[in-house]
Amino acid sequence: MARTADVDELVGRARAGDPRSVGRLITLVEDGASQLRGLMATLAPLSGRTHVVGLTGSPGVGKSTTTSALVSRYRANNHRVGVLAVDPSSPFSGGALLGDRIRMQEHATDREVFIRSMASRGHLGGLASATPQAVRVLDAAGCDPVLVETVGVGQSEVEVAGEADTTVVLLAPGMGDGIQAAKAGILEIGDVFVVNKADRDGADATARELRHMISLAPSEQGAWRPPVLKIVATQGTGLTELIDAIGSHRDWLESSGTGLLRRRQRARSEIQGIALATLQERFAGLGGDGALDALADEVASGQLDAFTAADRIVASIAG
Repeated sequence: MARTADVDELVGRARAGDPRSVGRLITLVEDGASQLRGLMATLAPLSGRTHVVGLTGSPGVGKSTTTSALVSRYRANNHRVGVLAVDPSSPFSGGALLGDRIRMQEHATDREVFIRSMASRGHLGGLASATPQAVRVLDAAGCDPVLVETVGVGQSEVEVAGEADTTVVLLAPGMGDGIQAAKAGILEIGDVFVVNKADRDGADATARELRHMISLAPSEQGAWRPPVLKIVATQGTGLTELIDAIGSHRDWLESSGTGLLRRRQRARSEIQGIALATLQERFAGLGGDGALDALADEVASGQLDAFTAADRIVASIAG
């Protein structure tokens, strides 16, 4: 374990653009190291400047290819770019399968691009539980934007909207994605909709269906109206329009005040998650599993009601 002085040195080197230091800091985040609280306190005044772009969509729509193409375009404009590619966890090791990182090897030697695959570790919603802290590391390291690519598990991965400033929903023709989007509630989370593989049959129909569904959604005056774009990520077609749409949404977030509200909600969710995790740890430290089993026996036998049992657990933690 690194000492506090070592963490401070890592932060300094990360801010100077050292990829290894950025990687080590994210490792501390993922491992929940003892220095994590101090690290986050150090990073707090150094972060909050980047634009977080979430990319989500069903498997096979080309999220990794689109992410890699976006990195190339941002780098052409001299942006330092961070990428968090959340992969499914290995059922054997619990680690990330690293498929997304392998598909982005063309950026591996660019010191201004930081790519990290993170294991979901069973966390639902398409993201890893350490994603907010990892974003903060990349933010402090001067990355703008930070691209967060979700697992790609379909209808459950709407959590990305809570972690991103701009959520890009990717679809592809011939996959029934328009119908799936309506089922998943993705219409509510998307800020920009992208029909990838637009050189295939059915791309125009998919785009029309999306635009129609968006037009049916209620909209207040001055609200953001999500554009529907067509791209071919493998060829770079339509990437300029996509980056322009992300930039326009960023401008709207700032001018409307919605960006501040989203950041506040993101912070609220992060605080709540940390608080609940801390309470669970304290409960376990008090022999909570045994206490819970004993209370469960009383509730199951009718000697106690569940609310009173829960009150006793809370009291044991607070006491």
